[in-house]
Order: sequence, then C-alpha cells, then structure tokens
Amino acid sequence: MTAQGLPMVVPSEDLPPRVRIHEVGARDGLQNEQRTVPTEVKAEFIRRLADAGLSTIEATSFVHPKWVPQLADAEQLFPLVSDLPVALPVLVPNERGLDRALALGARRIAVFASATESFAKANLNRTVDEALAMFEPVVRRAKDRKVHVRGYLSMCFGDPWEGPVPIHQVVRVSKALMDMGCDELSLGDTIGVATPGHVLNLLCALNEEGVPTSAIGVHFHDTYGQALANTLAALQHGVTTVDASAGGLGGCPYAKSATGNLATEDLVWMLHGLGIETGVDLGRLTATSVWMAAHLDRPSPSRTVRALSHKE
Repeated sequence: MTAQGLPMVVPSEDLPPRVRIHEVGARDGLQNEQRTVPTEVKAEFIRRLADAGLSTIEATSFVHPKWVPQLADAEQLFPLVSDLPVALPVLVPNERGLDRALALGARRIAVFASATESFAKANLNRTVDEALAMFEPVVRRAKDRKVHVRGYLSMCFGDPWEGPVPIHQVVRVSKALMDMGCDELSLGDTIGVATPGHVLNLLCALNEEGVPTSAIGVHFHDTYGQALANTLAALQHGVTTVDASAGGLGGCPYAKSATGNLATEDLVWMLHGLGIETGVDLGRLTATSVWMAAHLDRPSPSRTVRALSHKE
C-alpha cells in the first residue's frame, strides 16, 4: 500500500529515536459506536493490530454495561486476545472493575480522571477529589498485585463547559495520580483545542513539580487539526509515548464536541518520515483500518488510510 520510498526519511536530532504507540482504537475508538460491534470482530481487530506491530493495545473497559453498552462484552472479549504477545491494558473505573479485570488475568489497567469539575461530574458523577478518592484503593490494590497502572487525565487543555483549563489545575490532579502510585500519566486533549505552545508549557510545569517526562504520554484529538503539531511539540520535549487510534476512530460520549482521536496511521507516517522507530508495519495497519471501516460501514477519517488505500 505504501508508495515506493515514501515517506522520505529525514531525521531530526532533537527527537527521540523510538516512540511507543499506545493504541486505543479497540477501546476508546469503538466505545462510542452506536451499532454493536460483535465480540469476534473486536477480537480480530486487536489481533490484526498486533500483527501490524503495535505492542500496546488497549483492549476494553470494565465499566458497568449501562454506561458504555459497546464494551459490555469485556469478560467475553479479553480471554479471546489474552494470549497475544503484546501489552493489553484495560480501563477500570472502580474496585469492582478492578476485580473483574484481575479475575481474567489483566496485568495492565488504567483509571480515568478529569482535570475539571464539570467533566468529572458528567463522566463519573463525582467531584475531581471524590473521583481521586475512588481511584486510590484501585491503584493501591493493583500495585500490590504488581499490575501496571496508567492514569488518564482528561480535559487537560480545554473543557466544553468551563473553557480554558488553568495549567496549575492540571498539574494538581496529575501529581495526585502519580503520588497515589500510577506508573504513567496520559494527558488528554479531550476536545482537541490544544496548540503546541500550550502543550510545551504544561509539560514544563509538570517537570517543575517532579513529574518526569519519561512517565508522560500524550493523547490528542484532531478537532481543530492540531493533533500532529501537538504531538511533534511533545516529542521535541522528550515524550516517547503517544496515544492514537487506528483509522482515527473515536470521540468521547460525554463531550459532544470531541471528534476522533489522532489516527495511528497519520502518526506513523509522520514518525517514519522523521526516522523514528515504531515497530509498526504501515501497510498492515492501513489494511486493518480499511477492514474495520467496512465493518462499521463508513470510510476511515484518517487521511493516511484514505491516501494509501486509494493507491491500492
């Protein structure tokens, strides 16, 4: 699928040599789909993503089916993919979700916090501090079992109800997640309003408060076409973990202004052009997104998927 010799590789000395892509298509990408995706299709999607070289694939979420009906099959799905030689993080909202995940042998979990009160109320029906209190025993118990814990933080750059989010507010909740024992932190631009300068200022502020760049991942949405620019700014700061969704799938069920995640193919095209290793086979990844788009009965929003599949 990839044009011969393209993208042309032109490395930059100020960028990391390798980036780990945290693939969220199977969870964050599919969770907002109205039409139920069969469990077997989800499992095949994850297997194809692994075959394309993605080493971290977020598999599902152990939330109550009432809140995210699309992921009600977590117990059925996880055993179908747990034999894969890749990391398979799962989202857990509370101790009950943790129990369900641990019972199936999950070794990587994620909790999902908010930097703003409005989104915490909409997403978790709690204040920011109440949500943190709910996560504390989840993280503690997971770490006692030597399970890797990721802390997602949404609304880091803007909120649809509150507008601009002060950097110190984001730093406070970030520190709380790291202090309770999270191994890594994913900074979410949930409605896609971040710009590169804002990204750099937040990363610097986190470093000043003792959060190392090595523990930070970035999660950008492309609402205003800024996701790749923001990613590049984060890479220049030293970030080496980037969240992305195959085919650009996903949004946020609790933030209607949020459009799709950064497409993994668009990210890989840029990274490979910069000479940054990802371990991903772009042709296989594109074919996987074309396959999933057929199941969803609509074209992929990823520009790279469209360009490469059009050449086929």
